[in-house]
Amino acid sequence: MGLVSLFVGCGSFLTKDEPGFLARVGENYLYRDDVAKLLAKGISKEDSASFVTNYINNWASKQLLLDKAKINLPEEKLAEYDALVADYRIDLYTRAYKEALVQQGGDTVISSSQLNGFYEREKENFKLKEKIVKLRFVELPKQFLNQDAVISKLKRFKKNDIAYLDSIGVQFKKLNFNDSIWVSATRIIQEIPPLTFENANKHLKKSQFFELEDANGVYLAKVTDVLDVNDVAPLSFIEPTIKQVLLSRRKLDYLRKLETEIIDEAIKEKEFEVYE
Repeated sequence: MGLVSLFVGCGSFLTKDEPGFLARVGENYLYRDDVAKLLAKGISKEDSASFVTNYINNWASKQLLLDKAKINLPEEKLAEYDALVADYRIDLYTRAYKEALVQQGGDTVISSSQLNGFYEREKENFKLKEKIVKLRFVELPKQFLNQDAVISKLKRFKKNDIAYLDSIGVQFKKLNFNDSIWVSATRIIQEIPPLTFENANKHLKKSQFFELEDANGVYLAKVTDVLDVNDVAPLSFIEPTIKQVLLSRRKLDYLRKLETEIIDEAIKEKEFEVYE
């Protein structure tokens, strides 16, 4: 590896006076510009020298192994691998081009009627795989003084109760007053550590109020609604999934149409012919 020490040993390996390459293996050259753009801004001279040394050694190892492989592997294997590389190159380019066309010309807006229509047709396929819950809850510090008042207002949750809870919300460690959205049991268990998969069925019941405690705080929650495993998932809970499904289908349809148009145009312009 004499080339490594020769080039890295110079004070700055990116000076204009030096050759345009850093290393050579046979007829293959590692160019200075290719390595320079990989260096992080502000990197020290010592760190850059270490990075370049390692990069050159890794590059040289790959080139030398590649040369050995070309000499020692059977011709049929080399031909097979060359074909795979060519196919991958084509796939990479065409995939990138199609993605660009989809982003440029694809419609990404899903209307409410499309969502509702798909949901109504397919709702039996949207069975829940875990319990989902609507609830409101707060986590109080262990030393919180007005716990009884918070419990009362969290249970009743009238307009004045909400205003009171909002006014002292800065004293809570966690809070969620939006009990109109569905949340998975897994997510709730993550937010309320004393709640576990073992005791979830006991506490996560419709209209249930529960109070749990651990070393970190006191957790108060009022469950307003529950759907169990194998119940049909509500649209609001699976709306992101449905949107993704509809967008994926739309993308596939767009690409099929695009490929057909490309072939038809090529035939029309006599750029594409099939010979018997």
